[in-house]
Amino acid sequence: MKLYSDFAPQRTRQIIADAVALAAIIVWVWFGITVYSAVSALASFGVDMQRAGNGFQQSMTDIGDQLAGVPLIGGTVRAPFDGASSAGAALESAGESQQVLVQQLALTLGLGIALIPTAIVLVIWLIPRIRFIRRAGRARVVLRSGAGVDLLALRALANQKLTALAAVDPDASGAWRRGDPAVLAQLAALELKSSGIRMRPSSAGAAG
Repeated sequence: MKLYSDFAPQRTRQIIADAVALAAIIVWVWFGITVYSAVSALASFGVDMQRAGNGFQQSMTDIGDQLAGVPLIGGTVRAPFDGASSAGAALESAGESQQVLVQQLALTLGLGIALIPTAIVLVIWLIPRIRFIRRAGRARVVLRSGAGVDLLALRALANQKLTALAAVDPDASGAWRRGDPAVLAQLAALELKSSGIRMRPSSAGAAG
């Protein structure tokens, strides 16, 4: 697997793009985690509500139980405390609900902030990089085959601009039909350059 071009300018651009993309992904993931942590901290209010409600409910229940033992008036006196105990239970339930909502919000915001920009970076950066790696791999396979240089030269005639072909030889197609080793090597090198692969002397010699 070939990750980078053999040509310095293109290789430099690829390395810079890789570094920028990875840095951007790290930053957005960190930002997502930070937002998740910050929003999750708001759940502490729900925890306090839950504890307060539980404590109030327990206190009212205990008082009501004690007053219930008073002869004749116990049942009547206990009723308000039972109502207050129910209010404490409602406060405890509200605290629990607030914690759930805050955690859901924190998770949604954190994942959204981290994943959406990361996905955009991957589409812009990773897909072209994968295409380059696959193209370079195919070009190397062709180059290593018995008729590699001839085939690459033919691909150059089909894919490269006429001005680039004319710079190699005014009659590049005729030179390919004649099997001119020098022209074949230059045409193959031209096609390989598009894939980020430099023609090696041994490969050029294989065209003879």
